[in-house]
Amino acid sequence: MTPPPRRLRLAAAACLVLLALAAHAQQTDPPPDSPRNPAAPMSPAPIVEPPSAPVAANPPKDEGAPDARPSALTGELFFDVLVGEMSARSGSPAEGAALMLEAARRTRDPKLYQRAVEFAWQTRSGDATLAAVRAWKQAYPDSREARLLELRILIEMNRLSATVEPLRAELAAAPVVEHPFLLTLIARTFARAADKKVAAQVVESALVDEIKKPSTAGLAWATIGRMRLLAGDASGAMDAALKGQAADPKSDGPAMLALDLIEPGQPLAEPIVTRYLATPNAQPEIRMAYARVLVEGRRFEEAAAQLTKLTTERPDLPEPWVLLGSLQAQARQDTAAEASLKRYVDLANGQADADDRKRGLTQAYLLLAQLSERRKNYAAAEDWLAKIDSSEDLVGAQARRASLLARQGKLQQARELVRSLPETSPDDKKQKFLAEVQLLRDAKQYQQAYDMLAKASAAAPDDGDLLYDQAMLAEKLNRMDDMERLLRRLIELKPDNQNAYNALGYSFADRKVRLHEARELIRKAVQLAPDDPFIADSLGWVEYRLGNMDEASRILEAAYKKRPDAEIGAHLGEVLWAIGNRDRAVAIWKEASLADADNETLQETLKRLRVKL
Repeated sequence: MTPPPRRLRLAAAACLVLLALAAHAQQTDPPPDSPRNPAAPMSPAPIVEPPSAPVAANPPKDEGAPDARPSALTGELFFDVLVGEMSARSGSPAEGAALMLEAARRTRDPKLYQRAVEFAWQTRSGDATLAAVRAWKQAYPDSREARLLELRILIEMNRLSATVEPLRAELAAAPVVEHPFLLTLIARTFARAADKKVAAQVVESALVDEIKKPSTAGLAWATIGRMRLLAGDASGAMDAALKGQAADPKSDGPAMLALDLIEPGQPLAEPIVTRYLATPNAQPEIRMAYARVLVEGRRFEEAAAQLTKLTTERPDLPEPWVLLGSLQAQARQDTAAEASLKRYVDLANGQADADDRKRGLTQAYLLLAQLSERRKNYAAAEDWLAKIDSSEDLVGAQARRASLLARQGKLQQARELVRSLPETSPDDKKQKFLAEVQLLRDAKQYQQAYDMLAKASAAAPDDGDLLYDQAMLAEKLNRMDDMERLLRRLIELKPDNQNAYNALGYSFADRKVRLHEARELIRKAVQLAPDDPFIADSLGWVEYRLGNMDEASRILEAAYKKRPDAEIGAHLGEVLWAIGNRDRAVAIWKEASLADADNETLQETLKRLRVKL
């Protein structure tokens, strides 16, 4: 046939690059997003790729393609391929796709079909891309690569109902060993769909056979549950997690889904996780994730128990050690915390992810410095801080250095150190400011700290952090009206701020005023944070002030067991002292003193009751 004028012009330009282009049947050009053409749009990726398959210089034969045959490129066909390439490169991908598709149909070469799809993708036309993929599928009905590309394009076009049969065909064709990987990616891929409810229905229809197979039922139900959760159907997701675990108790999929469902309104979720963790060979990553969920829920003792079990079973894993060490440090178990954190430092090089390793080491060094500071070993604390080389954590590390200086009586030098820190973001500026306020507070320079916060709050009246800190300093200055005004302003701005309700209620209880209002405020805080032992301490204290000794004792005993903090111990000891159990009161106070001998509430309690330990 006679080439049209545009093709003749392109053919002339093509002569300049003819030597650079090998016959297309032997080698395809690099994809349009390669470094040679960085501005070109990205080619459509398949829905799933083998997890560790290296990209070969010459791509492997498509599974649905016949054995390689001698090239069928005639001169005219080669001309079509060449001009198709040049059309796409010169800004006419639609013409390039048409020419390449014509060449693919003549030669039945799957590499040319793939090239046609890539050019059609550059047109940003879903219909054109889908037509090219379906032409490929028509030529090779068993081609997995074509089928996977069709699925991806249908999802991008939000034509979800059309994906059921290709998805079921892909699951049927995929080797059994690939099913776990494929099922894991199905939810991730369909999560991009605009209509999540339809996507959930499609996935459930496609997996109807998978949920009947013992080898895939657990993970298939977890995939269905994940899609239901994305669609806002939490109860449906829970039902899927339960069915998945019933079908395969050893499958980690239902447990991973249940981790995302753990909340007060879903009491059935956590048992799914604990049942899985009780099975042999439970994945350590899920125990670690469960421990993090417990920490987020402020269930520190339970989290520490899970981490202790994990570090016992898998002492070679780095990550659990740093989290366990932080919990032990928080619970004032300093010797155990130091051992855990040093163990993490020894193992950190085994972490595959460099960013995780850097964050973990920074956390470990900061905590080790804090432990040294508690022992008043300031030189050791400085040595640990000197190991931190993360620019992102510079403010935190320098703030700790400043705290060390302040505790050695060098307050002005400490403030100058904080002020000299660089500022790369507005958050850095705020953190520097709060660090300086904390230095003044620790040095009992309450008026200076209050004045700084008052000035900052005037410039940012809706900043909840500033309001709360200013209210706490107002209490230190015995400006109780100011404290109440600031906390009520914070509650108005942030009605879900449990700390504001707790602080206001506790201030009333501690001064023995407005006790019934104090209890209501603290009960509101408990509703917002039911597992917080410090809020439970406030509730126990107000019950004590109201004369409800049994209730106060019960609440404070539970809070102290969950978190053996010196202030909670001071309150529990006073209640025990008041009801005549003085030996136990003294024992609690001695224990609290070992944890934090300088605690103000503990010292005030012992002085007021004239108790010497």
